[in-house]
Amino acid sequence: MFFKQVPVGLMQNFCYIIGDEKSKEAVIVDAGWDVDKLIATGKEKLEIKKIILTHSHFDHIQKVDELASKTNAVVYFHEDDYNEIKRVIRNTSIKIVKLKHNDKIKVGSIKIKVMHTPGHTPGGICLLVENKLLTGDTLFVNAVGRTDRAGGDTIKLFESLQKIKKLEDNIEVYPGHDYGEIPFSTIGNEKKNNPYLKCESKEQFLNMFGLF
Repeated sequence: MFFKQVPVGLMQNFCYIIGDEKSKEAVIVDAGWDVDKLIATGKEKLEIKKIILTHSHFDHIQKVDELASKTNAVVYFHEDDYNEIKRVIRNTSIKIVKLKHNDKIKVGSIKIKVMHTPGHTPGGICLLVENKLLTGDTLFVNAVGRTDRAGGDTIKLFESLQKIKKLEDNIEVYPGHDYGEIPFSTIGNEKKNNPYLKCESKEQFLNMFGLF
């Protein structure tokens, strides 16, 4: 499997390229910045067939129309963020697939499992591929996504993190921003060190946000 974490843009974003080196099929995760950089990163070995958006905030989606138009890729995102994301897709020929929890996306022989993890936005998702979890803005290294923007819900974020905590400790965590001391982590490390994941109750979690 080809896997590349790509720093992009002005807000310390990470995009990701995942590809099946045998079939040459690839997917780009998030499309907020630097379209030509993303295309060039995998161009020699791979053909971009799909784009997955982890949530609807502009720094993750503002270039999706351009990226999809240049690659003819199909765009995937969760149905609960449909209205917000659809507004930035002006090319009517772009194919859209709305996702649900536990959906699988195939990239050649690679299977990507969709985890619906609302809280940061209603349609926020994480993506599990082999031993890697792409967490968008749900979970960062030693932090979590904010919930004070439109569509944010602190209780739902707490519940989403409980799903993530059930994963094996050796699963690698790849966030949507380079906000931590290191660019990626593991479930085990986050359960041990991330103060938000250490919360055992909704009340403790709300207190972390100054809401209880």
